Amino acid sequence: MNFKSLPQLLDYFKEESTCLEYYAQIRWNGKPVCPHCDSERVYTTNRGYKCANNECYKKFTVKVGTIFHNSKISLRIWFAAIYLATTHKKGISSVQLAIDLGITQKTAWFVLHRIREMLKEKAPQMLGENNMVEVDEAYIGGKESNKHISKRRSFEDKNLTNEGKPFRDKKIVVGLIERNGNVVLKHVPKADANNMVAFINKHVPEGSTVYSDEASVYRKLHKTYTHESVKHALSIYVEGSVHTNTIENFWSVLKRGLYGIYHQVSEKHLERYLDEFSARFNTRSLTSQERFEKFLVDSESILSYKRLTCSR
Repeated sequence: MNFKSLPQLLDYFKEESTCLEYYAQIRWNGKPVCPHCDSERVYTTNRGYKCANNECYKKFTVKVGTIFHNSKISLRIWFAAIYLATTHKKGISSVQLAIDLGITQKTAWFVLHRIREMLKEKAPQMLGENNMVEVDEAYIGGKESNKHISKRRSFEDKNLTNEGKPFRDKKIVVGLIERNGNVVLKHVPKADANNMVAFINKHVPEGSTVYSDEASVYRKLHKTYTHESVKHALSIYVEGSVHTNTIENFWSVLKRGLYGIYHQVSEKHLERYLDEFSARFNTRSLTSQERFEKFLVDSESILSYKRLTCSR
């Protein structure tokens, strides 16, 4: 199999049996493992598999314990959704996905969030192999001047809007990007030194060179890293190798996706969208098929609708 487009993918996965066989090979490499007890003593049944471990003895299919868990949608539709969500540079909305695949918008929304669960980085990434990392923060949300007057911050109480509801300021995202490498993103409650420096320390090894703007929150970086800053306030954007243009370019893609495709993202689900954008960026050098198979390898993650929609 070698597909470079959605029609080629759908032509190959015409039958559900083909999809199940393909996914079983991706997940287990030809040797089924019980998702309930991790036993390799498994035998095949007419409708899937059954664990031979006497303490377990449960039936299961290849979809149990994955993002496809308890889904009534065929794997053919799932595979098409994964392909579309991971190849569109700025993402695809649930409304558009519903039209493209002939499913409801509610179902498409749930499918996309399960895909984002699959795209989530399973282990903290360490950047800085080439010793050059850029850091910057972005602010997600509409301009105050563009809001309806009832939605704007009240002059009398800064914590409320003019209509008396809690005021929601812009959401802050901090990003680290390695030049010619990967990006790591995180939503932080406040753009202060504690949040920023802790995030950098987690993902960048000591001794690396970190480039930032002149914001005061980055002043402590010189204790651990070779820290150089570009002076945007003086309209200096590049000074030799000192610049943050790489992360700025990434912000442009992120914001165009969030504003142009999704229009509005709640604070509750923002991290999931950040996982989506970073996963696509970090696999940009792979072919469509390589990216598709890589993400399927990481699909062992269950996300229920109740967990997705529950209030925090």
